[in-house]
Amino acid sequence: MQLPEAVTQVAAGIYQVQIPLPFALRIVNCYLLEDAGRWTVVDTGLHRPDAEAIWRAAFDALHIEPGDITQIVLTHMHPDHYGMAGWFQALTGAPVRMSAREAESALVTWVYADPRYALIDAQMHKGGVPQEIINLVNEGIESTRQMTFPHPKHIEHIAYGSTVRMGGRDFKAIHAPGHSDGLIMFYDEADKLMLSGDHVLMKITPNIGLWVDTEPQPLGRFMGSLRALQHLDVKLALPGHKALITDWGGRIGELLHHHDERLAKTLDAVKGGAVAFDVARALFNFERLSAHEMRFALVETLAHLEYLVGIGAVQQTDGAAWRFEQG
Repeated sequence: MQLPEAVTQVAAGIYQVQIPLPFALRIVNCYLLEDAGRWTVVDTGLHRPDAEAIWRAAFDALHIEPGDITQIVLTHMHPDHYGMAGWFQALTGAPVRMSAREAESALVTWVYADPRYALIDAQMHKGGVPQEIINLVNEGIESTRQMTFPHPKHIEHIAYGSTVRMGGRDFKAIHAPGHSDGLIMFYDEADKLMLSGDHVLMKITPNIGLWVDTEPQPLGRFMGSLRALQHLDVKLALPGHKALITDWGGRIGELLHHHDERLAKTLDAVKGGAVAFDVARALFNFERLSAHEMRFALVETLAHLEYLVGIGAVQQTDGAAWRFEQG
């Protein structure tokens, strides 16, 4: 069987489909899992013509008809994972399935989005962000939102801890918060196989951001989740971006070390007092960032500052903009 360049068999009955993104990240890894001619899609990509073409090429190569797809499972609601879910549902009639928290976030972020822009504007002002950058942030979110249509008409919820049958395997749905509040990873204990979404990635670190509607302490919850998962017996993890993961515990150790270093740099950046925007510029090279990347830098900075305030290492005072200084 000749597979397209974007499609790779990564385990028995599991194919990775690499969907291009119009961002520096370039690729999102999506997956097709087969069980006796019935297929599950895990994550979908942004809805763009080039993405549609790659999915159709994958279907042709694997002899998949729309009716062969029985479910569309999403690790989380970020647009590169959720974006084509509605297209898939319209094409196949299959249910879209994700956690209840992620389904709620998808409604707020992508379906009924307008009230959120004013909230983001207010949050960024409190972070000391110049209005021209706030405008770019909201414009970037809206342009990304346009690549999530059509939205799914119906979403089924996956409960944390439940068993999800995909590709002839029983996966445990593991709640892994931080990158997104209700993100689910899927663990096949029999084969020590993990679909890790964006919770554990090679080469890059997942963005851990404090958005207007994020539950408190995303960084603390992320690091706590990593510590709880570090010693899980995982032989192969299939992530949402970059390379496959074969040293699960080692990679988690690297992610934890990265955030320890980032927290130390954040603490140093508030010496003498600073607003969040100044801290973000100390941590990230804004001259080289796109508007898309700026917003992730800003909310990640807020998440690190919130964590340091929570442990008493930093004091936060309110005013026209939040001000942070070492505690």
